[in-house]
Amino acid sequence: MGGKLSSLDPMDVEVPNLDELLQRDPYLKPYEREFRKRYAFFKDCLDKIEAYDGGIQKFTQGYKSYGIHVNPDNSVTCKEWAPGAAELYLYGDFNNWNRQSHPYARREYGKWELHIPPRPDGSCPIDHMSEIKIIVKTHSGESVDRLSPWAPYVLQPPKSEGYTFKQRLWNPPKDQRYHFKHPEPKRPESMRIYECHVGIATEEPRVGTYKEFINNVIPRIVKNGYNTIQLMAVMEHTYYASFGYLVTNFYAASSRFGTPEELKELVDAAHANGLYVVIDLVHSHASKNVLDGLNQFDGTNSCYFHDGPRGDHSSWGSRLFNYTEYEVLRFLLSNLRWWKEEYKFDGFRFDGVTSMLYHSHGANKGFSGSYDDYFNLDADTESVMYLMMANHILHDLYPEITTIAEDVSGMPASCRPVSEGGLGFDYRLAMAIPDMWIKLLKEIKDEDWNMGKIVYTLTNRRWMEKAVAYAESHDQALVGDKTLAFWLMDKEMYTHMSVLSEPTPVIDRGLALHKMIRLITHGLGGEAYLNFIGNEFGHPEWLDFPRAGNNDSYHYARRQWHLVDDELLKYKFLNNFDVAMNAAEERFGWLHKDYGYVSWKHEDDKVIAFERAEVLFAFNFHISKSFTDYTIGVNVPGEYKVVLNTDSSEFGGHNRIDTSVSHFTSNEGFAGRKYSIKAYLPSRVAVLFAKV
Repeated sequence: MGGKLSSLDPMDVEVPNLDELLQRDPYLKPYEREFRKRYAFFKDCLDKIEAYDGGIQKFTQGYKSYGIHVNPDNSVTCKEWAPGAAELYLYGDFNNWNRQSHPYARREYGKWELHIPPRPDGSCPIDHMSEIKIIVKTHSGESVDRLSPWAPYVLQPPKSEGYTFKQRLWNPPKDQRYHFKHPEPKRPESMRIYECHVGIATEEPRVGTYKEFINNVIPRIVKNGYNTIQLMAVMEHTYYASFGYLVTNFYAASSRFGTPEELKELVDAAHANGLYVVIDLVHSHASKNVLDGLNQFDGTNSCYFHDGPRGDHSSWGSRLFNYTEYEVLRFLLSNLRWWKEEYKFDGFRFDGVTSMLYHSHGANKGFSGSYDDYFNLDADTESVMYLMMANHILHDLYPEITTIAEDVSGMPASCRPVSEGGLGFDYRLAMAIPDMWIKLLKEIKDEDWNMGKIVYTLTNRRWMEKAVAYAESHDQALVGDKTLAFWLMDKEMYTHMSVLSEPTPVIDRGLALHKMIRLITHGLGGEAYLNFIGNEFGHPEWLDFPRAGNNDSYHYARRQWHLVDDELLKYKFLNNFDVAMNAAEERFGWLHKDYGYVSWKHEDDKVIAFERAEVLFAFNFHISKSFTDYTIGVNVPGEYKVVLNTDSSEFGGHNRIDTSVSHFTSNEGFAGRKYSIKAYLPSRVAVLFAKV
């Protein structure tokens, strides 16, 4: 496609609903040209695809023709794009590793094709699970082994044979193929997301499996009241410790957890339980692996990536896609549809969006709040175009799809439709929130916490652009950092988490703040909520995958479920609160209602109060002061009762609040609200009030 922008003057480009965006935020008006230029590039690309090669529908299903396919008559068809190659061959178990017997034929535009007829008995010439490789002969005469970029199944050999993954033909007998039984759920109004990793979901020091996840983890997710699963590390990655972020095989479901059929069974089991399933998608970069990855597939340094420095991410040690190349677009856009069509994933969490949006990859950029930070020469228009294209196609084809951007920069209009000139995402991760909590716990005494700054960080998001709020995710759990529970309670978690042990100030504070931090984040921080596997019960320690630096230990690459299941341990209190918090959201639906209205943030009292979905939230962060008859403003009159409080004994609290007491509004307004109630607010306690 050449990477050229439309030759039109951007101001002559018609963006259907741009005026709505500019009216909603007049400060974007000086950057109108940039929005029109982006849209022109997107529209130009879309029009070219529609005009050639069967249009968007065929273009985005490249996986149906590219790669290695077994046809209904058991013949095999192979097709690859390798513009830099001089010759291509297929070899493997099926031809006794003969490197010359099955050459591909060269086609136009760098494409290669091969057809292998059935065996004389009518069977497939390549057996299910047999190993296959592609030989690329370069123009310098060198012959190199490669795996098909479209490979749907690769397998790591025993350690004695090395670590390089091998491609295996995945063509199981019909009676061994999984068939989906359950309908795909609609997108939840309030997304309560359980971020999880199949490999670490077992208690044993090893890699967990798809099957084990179905049996052991999905019931926990449902019981805790989550309605969405976000699965990490599904796309194949040969380095386990990369957490799935150095993808080598974009169409292969990670074989270390099981087979493709078992992943389908997992997604279907989630659907059977009413769970919406999001895949963690990595299209921002790719592993540098050559022998079992996408890098240098055709023997050149470009092919799927930019050549030269622009094609390398120096910080991550990975390769960067050339989003203007026609066949790269086919590969990536088809990859979206592959995960949706083949595995029935309901949504996509796009990783590394900040890195894509800027030529600097967002490194050493403060994003001060000035719009000049977003609209300058550092903006990567080609990557922006790809994200617009991906979101446009997904939302056009699948009305119930959800896309989430991992973007720390807060790019304006990232969560507005492409028709407005936006990127088209449904949500953006509110990444400043967990950073705030960690900073408070690491650096600032409890008595010095600033209520105004906490509220500002929780509410600092663009109007009508939805955010996923979270107190901690996998990022905060990784080695080198600590989970919230560990920051709060640290080494006393090993000695004082028994209900039989004497209460200590450290554990008492930790349990109290862990609940309050999660609840205020849940209630005020966004339009969706996310929790990382195990953090619902205060999983101790960090997460560290087996690697050379820890002697390949799985000790920290697992979830210690026995801690929450043991009735004699206090972890159950945090888990009980998680269940109750999600149940309250299910009842009142604050995540999909208007922003919370904060009426009170008192620095001396350390009290925050806000209303959302006609629920009154009150938080007393004071380290020692409890308040009787504390006045709280409310805008709807009537009788209020406590519907959730963190001080309940079932949550490890001190049971200081009488939940049978009714709170009747006074006609005396307070804090800018028409009415008020008086309530008891114990120290380090959060209370939810709702009308009877």
